Amino acid sequence: MATTTTTSLGGGGGDDRVMATAQQIVKSLNTPANVREDMLLIFSSFDNRLSNITDLVNDDDRKARSKLDAAEQVIMRWDSSQTALPSWCDCPEDAVDYLTAVDEVLDLLDDLSFKDASIEAVDRAETAVQVAMTRLEEEFRHILTRNTVPLDAERLYGSIRRVSVSFVGNEGEIIDDEFESFGEVDSARGSGYFHERGASLGDDICVDLINPDAVGELREIADRMIRSGYEKECVQVYCSVRREALDECLAILGAEKLSIEEVQRIEWKILDEKMKKWVQAVKIGVRVLLSGEKRLCDQIFGTSDSAREICFNENAKGCIMQLLNFGEAVAIGRRSSEKLFRILDMYDVLRVVIPDLEMMVTDDFLCGEAKGVLSGLGEAAKGTFSEFESAVQNESSRRPMVSGEIHPLTRYVMNYVKLVVDYSQTLNSLLTVSDEDESSGGSGSHTDDGEENATPISRRVLALLANLESNLEEKSKLYEDGAMHYIFLMNNILYMVQKVKDSELIKVVGDQWVRKRRGKIRQYATSYLRAAWSRALSCLKDEGIGGSSGSASRVVLKERFKSFNACFEDIYRVQTGWKVPDPQLREELRISISEKVIPAYRAFMGRFGSHLESGKHSGKYIKFTPDDLENYVPDLFEGTPLVIHHLRRKS
Repeated sequence: MATTTTTSLGGGGGDDRVMATAQQIVKSLNTPANVREDMLLIFSSFDNRLSNITDLVNDDDRKARSKLDAAEQVIMRWDSSQTALPSWCDCPEDAVDYLTAVDEVLDLLDDLSFKDASIEAVDRAETAVQVAMTRLEEEFRHILTRNTVPLDAERLYGSIRRVSVSFVGNEGEIIDDEFESFGEVDSARGSGYFHERGASLGDDICVDLINPDAVGELREIADRMIRSGYEKECVQVYCSVRREALDECLAILGAEKLSIEEVQRIEWKILDEKMKKWVQAVKIGVRVLLSGEKRLCDQIFGTSDSAREICFNENAKGCIMQLLNFGEAVAIGRRSSEKLFRILDMYDVLRVVIPDLEMMVTDDFLCGEAKGVLSGLGEAAKGTFSEFESAVQNESSRRPMVSGEIHPLTRYVMNYVKLVVDYSQTLNSLLTVSDEDESSGGSGSHTDDGEENATPISRRVLALLANLESNLEEKSKLYEDGAMHYIFLMNNILYMVQKVKDSELIKVVGDQWVRKRRGKIRQYATSYLRAAWSRALSCLKDEGIGGSSGSASRVVLKERFKSFNACFEDIYRVQTGWKVPDPQLREELRISISEKVIPAYRAFMGRFGSHLESGKHSGKYIKFTPDDLENYVPDLFEGTPLVIHHLRRKS
C-alpha cells in the first residue's frame, strides 16, 4: 500500500500539489523567520520531494521585495515634501494607483514573515507608509475643503413656515418705557409691532454638506489612514475642516459668535432680530446641519466607531455650544416684557430639538448643557411674565386720556395677552401653582369668574385682566367730570371684551367673564346718563314752578329754560369732543340720551312753552325745539369739540 502511494505521488502533478500545499501552510501560518525555518526542515525530512521548498519560499520573499519596490516608487513619486504636485481631483487614475500602492505596503507590513525577513525592508516599508500618510492627510484636507457645499439659506428659509401675529394696533401713545415697544405707530402699514412666531421646519429637508461624488474618495483615504494607525491625524483634519464649514453655515443663518457681555449690550430691536435668527439657526442647525454631519461621519468613517463618534461629537459640540452661549446670554439678561415671546420661541425650539440631539450625540456634557440653557430660558420666560404682571398692576401714569378713549395700557395688555394665548401650551408647562402664588404675593390671585379648575395660564390671564380693570378704575378717577369717568370705563372695558371675543382668549377666560363685563358696561352707561344729564333733566321738572301749567310763574319758567339751554350747550360743547370709538356703543349711547332727554323736553315744552312763546323775546329763552335736540345728539362722541358759537338751529 505504501509503494502504491509513493508511486501515485510520484507524478509531476502530484509533486506540484504537495509543494503548493506545503507552501500554503507555511504562508498561512504567518510565522516569524526562525519558526518558519524549523518548519521547512521538518517538511524536508518528511518527504524528499519537499527539499526545494526553501527555494520556493525565498522566491516569495523576492516577490515581496519586488512589490515593495514598485509600491515605494509610486508613493515616493507623489511625495509632496519634495515638490508641489497636482491634486488627485485632477488625476483620478493616479489616485487609484497610489491607494493600491499603499495597500500593497500595508499588506506586506501585516505579513510577519516579511517583517522578520529584513530590517532594512521593513524600515523602507514603514517610511513609505509615513510618506503616504502625509500625502493622504493633505489630500483628505483638500478634498474636504474643495467639495464642501455652501449652505443654501434661501432654500431652507423657503421651507420654513411662519406665523405673524400682531402685538398691537396703531392706536395709542407711549405711557412709559416698560410699554414703549408696543405703543409705536406704523402709519405706513396701519398696524403696530408684529411678532413673527417661531418657524416650523419641514421634516423632509435634507442637504448635502459635501459633494456626494467626493464621499467615496474621502472614505477610501480614511480607511487607509485608520488602518495605518493614523486615525488621530485623520480625525483632526476632518474636525478642523468641518468645524470651519459649520461655522460658516451658522454665520449664513445669522448666528454670530458673541460673548455674553456683547449680547447684553445690544439694543432691543437688534437683539430681537438676532433672537429670531437664533430660533431658525437652532432648528436648521440640529435638524439639517448636524443630521447631515452625522450622515457624513457614518459614510466616511464606517470602519471605525471611535473615529465616527469623535468627529461627530466634536463638530456638534462646537456648533451647539456657540448657539447655547447666545441662549444663555438671553436667559440671564435684563428682563423686559417685549422679550417674552421671543424667549418662548427660543425655549420651544430648544425643547423640540433636544431629543434629536440626544439621539445623535453621545456626549453627555453637551446634552446636559443644552438642558441647562433650556431650563434657564424657561425661568427667564416665567420671570419676564411675572414682571409684566407686576408692571400692569403698578403702572401709575397720571395723565388722563383727553377724550376719554382707550388707554394705551389697555391696548398694550390686551394685544399682549392675545399673543400669550398662542403660547398657552408652553406657559402651562412652565407655570405651576407655586409660581402663581408667588406672582400674586401668596394670595392665590383668585378672581370671581368661576375659573377655579382652569389651567395655570387661564388663572394668570384672568388675574392679569382683573389687575388691568383695577388700574383702569383708578385712572378713571383722574377725570374731574364724572360723566367722562364712565365714558372712559365703557370704552376700555368694551375694548377688552372685543379683544377677548375676537380671539382665542375667549377659550381662556370663558363666556362668563364676557357676560359680566357686558353687564358692567350697561351699568356704566346708566351711570353716565345720570352723571351727564341729571342737571339738565332737573330743569324740566314741575317742582318749584308754582302751581299748574296755567298758573306757572313766567320768571321761574324763563330761568328753567335758560338753565336747560346752558346745560345742553355745555354738554354739547364738551361731549362732542369726547370719543367713543366703537360705532355700536356710540349709537346706543345716543339712543339712550334721545330716549331720556327728548321726551322730557317735549313734555315740558308742551306744558309750559306757550307761557313764553306768546311774549317778547321768547327765542332768548326757548332756543331749541325737540327736533333741534334730536338733530344735535348725533354730534356727540365724535371726538371733535364744537364750541358754543357753533350751535345753530337745525331744522
